Amino acid sequence: MIRLEPRPQPSILWTYASPALALAITVFVAVFIFIAFGKDPVRGLSIFFWEPIKSPYALTELILKATPLMVIALGLILSFRANVWNIGAEGQFLLGAIVAGGLAVWVTENQIATQRWAFAPIVLLAGAVGGALWASIAALCKDKFNANEILVTLMLVYVANLLLSYLVFGPWKDPKGFNFPQSIRFSDDTLLPRLFATGRAHVGFALSILLSALMWIFMFRMLRGYQLQVGGIAPLAARYAGFSSRGALWTALLVSGAFAGMAGAMEVAGPMGQLTPYVSNGYGFTAIIVAFVGRLHPVGVVFAAFLLSMFLIGGELSQSRLGLPSALSGVFQGLLLFALLTCDTLVNNRIRWVGAKKSEAHA
Repeated sequence: MIRLEPRPQPSILWTYASPALALAITVFVAVFIFIAFGKDPVRGLSIFFWEPIKSPYALTELILKATPLMVIALGLILSFRANVWNIGAEGQFLLGAIVAGGLAVWVTENQIATQRWAFAPIVLLAGAVGGALWASIAALCKDKFNANEILVTLMLVYVANLLLSYLVFGPWKDPKGFNFPQSIRFSDDTLLPRLFATGRAHVGFALSILLSALMWIFMFRMLRGYQLQVGGIAPLAARYAGFSSRGALWTALLVSGAFAGMAGAMEVAGPMGQLTPYVSNGYGFTAIIVAFVGRLHPVGVVFAAFLLSMFLIGGELSQSRLGLPSALSGVFQGLLLFALLTCDTLVNNRIRWVGAKKSEAHA
């Protein structure tokens, strides 16, 4: 009989190296997946790990994909460390996109004069407010009625999707859009400034790096960040020390919601330039994997966001170039998360073989 026994002192090296081992396991399994589909595994792996970085334009597209993942995951790591399980970042992302997109539509329709650098902070702030307000619904339900935040945030994703569909199929539908469910194109002055002369990457990437540094300072150099983490690890000790669990709940959900909403604003005011039912590419859910692969650390999230972005781009390329299903990207994401959880379990526990008689005596 197999039994897991907690290790007295888990290896610090393997604690931080387990994501690399999980990636190696994912690549190993991916080879057999490509073979099962009758595809060259070398060609398949190159599409996922070489094509996204082989040229300057490919790198800008990688940055474009990594930006919303990074921003959302930065908010989620704070929430998860506070033991507040915000699983509905996808809905907060959509609300941020709706609020920011509505503002851009209003400015465009009324032909209000603005400049990109002046409007960019406004549209990002609008998205952050939208995401925070959507997350506040879950915070209120948890605070007043002790509702499970996992269920509430997750169910609100469906509400946000329906709200977006109502708007782009109804009052915000472009009358000149050939009956497609989409808003009007935003004016150029409402879009985020580009980061480079070529490519679609925008200043949101620079902001995401800045947010990563600020989150590191908040989490590891400020008392409030310390209070949130203590409350997540040891709620009773935090309560004894006078830390407010209620304040931790609201802070964690509002901050993570604001970050997700800001990412939504970056997407509609960045590469899309309009609202459609397909604003999100599942960023809110993928960012959960980014947060855990990044070890719930602001610096780790930066690297994890690029890795998961390669999976997203590789999934799109494998569909067009190899004829594989686009869901392969999700399969690799799931494999990576499963491998990481397995590695973490073995890092913190050792396997013990217990004989039948001994196990019965132990029972």
